[in-house]
Order: sequence, then C-alpha cells, then structure tokens
Amino acid sequence: MTNQTRRAILSGSKFETLAGYSRAIVDGEFIFVSGTVGYNFKTGEVPEGVEDQTHRALANIAEALAQANATLQDIVRVRVFLTTRDDIMPVSKILGGTFGEPRPTNTTVIVQLAEEQMKIELEVTALKRAD
Repeated sequence: MTNQTRRAILSGSKFETLAGYSRAIVDGEFIFVSGTVGYNFKTGEVPEGVEDQTHRALANIAEALAQANATLQDIVRVRVFLTTRDDIMPVSKILGGTFGEPRPTNTTVIVQLAEEQMKIELEVTALKRAD
C-alpha cells in the first residue's frame, strides 16, 4: 500500500537519478531535504567560494521547500557539512542572517564531500503546520 501523504520533490539533478534519491520528501507536515550543495542545477556550475556556495545551496533548498508550500523559515533542523574548519565563521554568519526566530537546531561537521570543488553541503528538515 502506498503512503498517500508522502511525495517526492525532484530538482532535476543528475545525482538524484544516479544515487536513487529525491531532493526532498514531504511526509505529512514534515519536509526532509537531502544534503544540498552549492551546485547550480540550471547551469551545471559550482561557485568557487564557500559563501557563494552557501547562498546557492540555500537557494536550492528554498526552491525545494517552495514546491512543498514552505519557506526557509519553516526549517527546524539544519546540518552543515564543511570541508574545512576555516569556513565555519563565514558560513555561520550567512546562516545567522538567514534564519529568524525561533532559529533551527544546527549540527556542523567537518567532512570530505563527493567532489573536490564542493566546500559545503546543507541538509534540512522543515515543519509546515497545516493552516
């Protein structure tokens, strides 16, 4: 039996097909957004700096959330994956200026990402309460 309250949101990224995942899943009031990098799905480019990659990743996430009738302000949890500790402060400033009250929970981890030019990956969970 198929869960009628669950639906997939796709961005058109080649990685979704390759790795068999959805950009986001809407399940009831929750929206789970997969790890999202600063990849521009329209141009196929990744900006060079971590700040630009962060803004692009947030834009990608905002686009997925919009398809679920939600916004960045509906995010309740964010996971930040960075390739170097040096990027914690610049990324933190961007995130601090993006999220309003109440701010989402946050976990930041230093990792190696799938492609060398990628400096950040964001994974979020949003809660969109029924109106």
